[in-house]
Amino acid sequence: MKKTYRLPSLFEAILPIITMIFLMIYVFAFAKEGGENIYDAAHLPLIIGIIVASLVGLVCGRSFREMVDGMIERIRTTLDAILILLTVGLLISSFMISGTIPALIYYGLTFLSPKLFLPIGCIITALVGLACGSSWTATATIGIAFMTIGQGLGISPAITAGMVISGAYIGDKFSPLSDTTNLAAGVAKTGLFDHVTAMVSTTGPVFLIALILYSFISFRIDVTNYDPNIAEGIKAALASNFNLNPLVLLPILLIVLVCVLRIEGLAGVMISVFVGLVFSMIFQKQRSLAEIFAILHYGPDIETGNEFVDMALSKGGMDNQMWTVNLILLAVSFGGSLERAGIIERLFAHLKEKINSVGGLVFLTMLTSIFCDATMCDQFLGIGVPAPLYEDKYDEIGLSRNMLSRTLEDAGTLWAVMFPWTACGAYQMKTLGVSPLSFFPFAFVNLLNPIFALVTALLKRNIFWADGSYTNIFGKTKMKKMAKAPKKAQAFALSQLEKLRKEGKTPQIN
Repeated sequence: MKKTYRLPSLFEAILPIITMIFLMIYVFAFAKEGGENIYDAAHLPLIIGIIVASLVGLVCGRSFREMVDGMIERIRTTLDAILILLTVGLLISSFMISGTIPALIYYGLTFLSPKLFLPIGCIITALVGLACGSSWTATATIGIAFMTIGQGLGISPAITAGMVISGAYIGDKFSPLSDTTNLAAGVAKTGLFDHVTAMVSTTGPVFLIALILYSFISFRIDVTNYDPNIAEGIKAALASNFNLNPLVLLPILLIVLVCVLRIEGLAGVMISVFVGLVFSMIFQKQRSLAEIFAILHYGPDIETGNEFVDMALSKGGMDNQMWTVNLILLAVSFGGSLERAGIIERLFAHLKEKINSVGGLVFLTMLTSIFCDATMCDQFLGIGVPAPLYEDKYDEIGLSRNMLSRTLEDAGTLWAVMFPWTACGAYQMKTLGVSPLSFFPFAFVNLLNPIFALVTALLKRNIFWADGSYTNIFGKTKMKKMAKAPKKAQAFALSQLEKLRKEGKTPQIN
């Protein structure tokens, strides 16, 4: 006998989400005693959310085994990211003891001034993110260095962290090596470079706006609060504990080379770890194999006598990544339980029937992506869940598939980091030492990119059409290159576009 299922009611659908959100609010805002947090992690709220979502699935006819299978299916899709996360812990440790990150801090304090730090730092972080195809790697290397440099220059950690996040995600979005960039192109069924081309139309202008804002903030920084003794103290502590020969910066260039050669991400990180260890043996003090194993596993134990330096160099190690790995496993399990229980389908599947405009469809796609980020706690789900829900609607309105992929990244990737309980938010909070609630208002690229994309779409501009035409931000429609799409879907989208043009509902090619 075939088992029957039903979609949950609206109350049943929102119950696990409301439970998780209220518990998150309690944990991060109210779980305090004497002004100190008793518990400030997202793990237990997620576990309770999983339990409630599983109960909803059971009530709707799913078996417990089916619910568990839904969680495992989602965990399986994130295993690559988890393995890379563990090796990034090794990378940070090796770059610490090789002198690479200490040298970045030392030379950064030497050559950067408070008036130039934010815009130049954003550009440098973007280049590192572009080269390695990973915002996580960028923040774990150059980002950690910039956090210490910013403290030495008297700049608020929240502002510095926002700048680092902006730069790291710019590089990540434009890199053909990025997992989210490839995922967005894949789920939208369009070409990778068609997707990157579409992203330039929103993220490019926002990057320029962000650099202007960072320059404005830099010029308004009150340098009377800048104590050069702090920077000099950091430099002196680094110089007395490390060989800061400029050659120790070469491992950073190796990351760039690994990416240019298109070496697979996990292998590339491990190569960089090995080179960092070789440089530590050549340029820094000799360590036994047991000491190296301990540093890679538990993180470096470096004491210089300077609190800023000791705090900056205490990061790294595979063991220190486990807090984030645990959170990722729980986050994607929660997302899998929501999906398997039919909650996402119940909430969003029929909304698209009421949408008939480009701006409305872009808004709905972004809303779904951000909802999935916040409730399913993972940017991969923020990209992967909305794509199959709305792809046929993009075809129906005559839009290009890279318009879909661009919209998924504009919201699903960039706003995932704003929530402290998502995998991205938790990782960046742990790496940079600043809560997303503090740094996100200053992460101008992440904050403004979806807003810019939505506003231009509502104004019927900055739109990619199925036939390869593009309506720019000035309202002019010019023929460009047609983006890849499945043949049947593309044929349908082209016929719809032709019909809409005849009816005067879409712009003519100028």
